[in-house]
Amino acid sequence: QVQLVESGGGLVQPGGSLRLSCTGAGLNTDYMSIGWFRQAPGKAREGLSCFSAIDGRIFYADSVKGRFTISRDRDKNTVYLEMNDLKPEDAAAYYCVQTFCDAGFCREGVPVAPGTAGQGTQVTVSG
Repeated sequence: QVQLVESGGGLVQPGGSLRLSCTGAGLNTDYMSIGWFRQAPGKAREGLSCFSAIDGRIFYADSVKGRFTISRDRDKNTVYLEMNDLKPEDAAAYYCVQTFCDAGFCREGVPVAPGTAGQGTQVTVSG
C-alpha cells in the first residue's frame, strides 16, 4: 500500500489559486489511478476529480469543473490538483487517494477505504 502525502495547501483570497501535490514512495501513475477528495467540518466527503490509469479518462465533480485541473508528472511520480478561482466554499482539508476512477468517484459521500489517503493538506479561502 503506497503512503500518499499531500502538500500545497494554504490561505488564499477568494478568486485566488493553489496547486496541490500528491506524492509518495511507491506511487506510480502508470498503473495507479489517483483521485482527490475534500472534507470540511460538518460536511460530507466530496470526491473532486480522478484520473484513470486504466484508460486515461479524467472526471470532475460539477462543483469544481472548469476551475480545478488534475494532472500528473510521470517523471516525478506526482499528481497535482490545480485550483483556480477559489471560493470560500472550497475551504476544506484536501486528500489524494489511490482509487478506482470513474464518474462515481466525483460525488458527495464517496467511500474511501481507511488508510488509503494521505494526511491531507488544508485549504483556507478567506479575505
